[in-house]
Amino acid sequence: MLHRTNVVSRSLARSFASSASKSPTAIVMMNMGGPETVPETHDFLKNLFLDGDLIPLPFQRFLAPYIARRRTPQIEQQYTEIGGGSPILRYTRLQGEGMARLLDELHPATAPHKAYVAFRYVRPMTEETAREMKADGVKRAIAFTQYPQYSCSTTGSSLNELFRRGKAGDFDPEIEWSVIDRWGTHPGFIEAVAQNIEKALAKFSVATRHETVILFSAHSLPMSVVNRGDPYILEVSASVSAVMDRLKHSNPYRLVWQSQVGPSAWMGMQTGAALKGLARLGKKQVVIVPIAFTSDHIETLYEIDLEYAKEAREHGIEVHRADSLNESPVFIRALADITTQHLRDYSTTKRPTSIQLGLRCPGCTNATCGQQKSWLANGGK
Repeated sequence: MLHRTNVVSRSLARSFASSASKSPTAIVMMNMGGPETVPETHDFLKNLFLDGDLIPLPFQRFLAPYIARRRTPQIEQQYTEIGGGSPILRYTRLQGEGMARLLDELHPATAPHKAYVAFRYVRPMTEETAREMKADGVKRAIAFTQYPQYSCSTTGSSLNELFRRGKAGDFDPEIEWSVIDRWGTHPGFIEAVAQNIEKALAKFSVATRHETVILFSAHSLPMSVVNRGDPYILEVSASVSAVMDRLKHSNPYRLVWQSQVGPSAWMGMQTGAALKGLARLGKKQVVIVPIAFTSDHIETLYEIDLEYAKEAREHGIEVHRADSLNESPVFIRALADITTQHLRDYSTTKRPTSIQLGLRCPGCTNATCGQQKSWLANGGK
């Protein structure tokens, strides 16, 4: 018995030593990002307005810096009011570290796993992440969008940047890439959102709880993006439908849109206008649900918690926000489950991307988008 125990112990020790000596399987967590400190606000805004995938502007190279300069004082004040910066980096790292630990248990064949953060408009940006991955000797990587629902303006923009950095030689050319490009109806994600809604609903009286309107709020898109065939609206709607199925349609609900920028037409109706409309209809209780955000940042902490909540109360509505997913163990487990299934599927199919990612929007004229899809379908080669 002692001999058998020693054999097992030596085998486990060899396994752990082998895992420790391997380069990590990289899980690259892509998102917009947010300034961690107030002084980073201007550069964040300039990078954001320079991105034609997110906000198409005429004469973008000239107009974007001008808009960023004009908006910086106002946005700096907003970040000051939510504590001096965005917590999105802290939460993304926390979620990634928790996910990687679970992945080592759930899929030991590709262990060790390491989460890397690649933000689009603020550090750590994709080129910085590429240097870190090179230093770690990464040969296998998964580009894992942290936008649950796909849009060319968000996930697409991050993948375009990944492609550009890859072609520029910032990443090791030997890396074998695959992509998790959307997961807005994954059961673990839906469960995590539903649990947070239930906690928010519990703040209302049992007698009137069923009358509470659930207002799902997602970041809006310019209609120029929607009208070229972007799938985001459909996919956010699918997330809402799945959450309401999980809640057994216990309450009335609507999907609305926030964070419009500039005078051009954006997807509506806007969240603030919806709250005013509900007040006019005599509704007194609302739960706002950030359905397209996976952690707190300015859109939740300032726009929803301070602006919309104040407007709602001024109109006689008692409003509570469902918590963001932040440190939710249910959500972190969902991230690990999504990645585990992706690794299992990839090991059998060797398909780096989903079928849906291969389809460009019918109105797409962005050559980079087509090149990016071909590059990723080839595993980054």
